[in-house]
Amino acid sequence: MRYFKQRYAGRMAVILALCAGILAGAGLTGCVKTTGSEASGLPQNHTLGTASRSPEREGASDSSGAARTAPLAGARQLILVVSRDWSAFNAVMLRYERDTPASAWKPVGGPIPVVIGKNGLAWGRGLHGEAAGPGPVKREGDKKSPAGAFSLGEAFAYEPGELDFIPAMPMKRVGEETICVENAGSRYYNVILDKNEAAEPDWIDPDQMRRPDGLYRYGFFVNHNFPNPAPGAGSCIFFHIWRGPNQYSVGCTAMTRENLLEVLRWLDASKHPAVVQLPRKEAQEYARVWDYPAPAGLSFR
Repeated sequence: MRYFKQRYAGRMAVILALCAGILAGAGLTGCVKTTGSEASGLPQNHTLGTASRSPEREGASDSSGAARTAPLAGARQLILVVSRDWSAFNAVMLRYERDTPASAWKPVGGPIPVVIGKNGLAWGRGLHGEAAGPGPVKREGDKKSPAGAFSLGEAFAYEPGELDFIPAMPMKRVGEETICVENAGSRYYNVILDKNEAAEPDWIDPDQMRRPDGLYRYGFFVNHNFPNPAPGAGSCIFFHIWRGPNQYSVGCTAMTRENLLEVLRWLDASKHPAVVQLPRKEAQEYARVWDYPAPAGLSFR
């Protein structure tokens, strides 16, 4: 993973940024914690995710209409996460693959139970643009998972060498210094980096990726609110290991270790994998417009 290292004009700029972040509230959303409310700031562009990303599929910053009207164009692998409604945290994950972008989608495996944010879903910023229809809009600290269509970033693991397969996704090793910055006032907002990569840290209480409970032992990044993050629109969204079937996250999508490893074994960066997350009603409505199989017969916990 490549990150842009930025130096600041002086220590005063860092102090001012920290003060602004404290006064506005440190918005932390991550997957397992949240404090405060949305903060303001001047985030810069940083790389969060796969180096094989193609410009036309990078998400909300794409000024062309292609990503918004056909957000899955070019994708040959699809993860579809469907919840009962906007407020439910139990959901079902389905997988699909196709030979070419013009081919029909074919199912891969069976339904997989997952959990999402405590307060359900809210429109995020991704391949679909921003809010694609009625419904809540994601904000920092709202304990909601982003709804919409998104490209995927890098996969990660505490020890990639312990995997019994060779990942077809770019893989980042998560060490003791690896963090995800959730402060909207930070120049590293919505960025995964090692602390020593920052010239002058301007964040408060970041999401520590190397956790004692091992929830982030394996996972992958979702390119929500990327690559030009809007301050306070949400950050640090992953797929990772869950605590249990009735234990919600505060913004990420989580599942059993075994199911997550199965997904990681399947994902292939060369097939431009994408994820769509929507409530059941919207998932059925957008299926034809966004060109994916309409979910049917799903059973929710």
